[in-house]
Amino acid sequence: MEGKTLAVALEYTVFETEWGWLGATRSPHGLLLLTFPCHMPNDARIALGAVVHQGQHVAHFAGLENKICDYIAGKQVTFDETLDLATATSFQRRVWMAVHEIPYGETRSYSWVATSVGNKKACRAVGQAIRKNPLPIVIPCHRVITSGGTLGGFSGGLAMKRRLLGLEGITFSEP
Repeated sequence: MEGKTLAVALEYTVFETEWGWLGATRSPHGLLLLTFPCHMPNDARIALGAVVHQGQHVAHFAGLENKICDYIAGKQVTFDETLDLATATSFQRRVWMAVHEIPYGETRSYSWVATSVGNKKACRAVGQAIRKNPLPIVIPCHRVITSGGTLGGFSGGLAMKRRLLGLEGITFSEP
């Protein structure tokens, strides 16, 4: 069936939290994308990208929205939603799933993640995979810091990483 593509039914929502507006996208296979907090609802729609034009808007993803709001309010939350990581590479999936298992209120180093995915020398590759994490907070990449205890990088910016770690009561070293 040359030239034919299968359409996947995508849904998205934009919701308000104490920290701002977030956008989320899901496929029939699970959660695909979560934005960082934005100042305005339209900023969250823009952060979702093309899915806003291709997907169907739904009023809310009640379970996810409630968990995100509880998390931002300082409550310990378990994000056990089904995730759709089909577009990720095998390495990215392994990294993201290792990071997903880091407990609330704890951190791990890039080196720890690299070792846990079977390649202790892949710290830079781990950093690149974490940078592409489509589900911040749900896959808590903010919990990955350097072996020396400093923050390292963060796709949402270091101020957001500090805020997320502080919310969980995690202390860290500043350079």
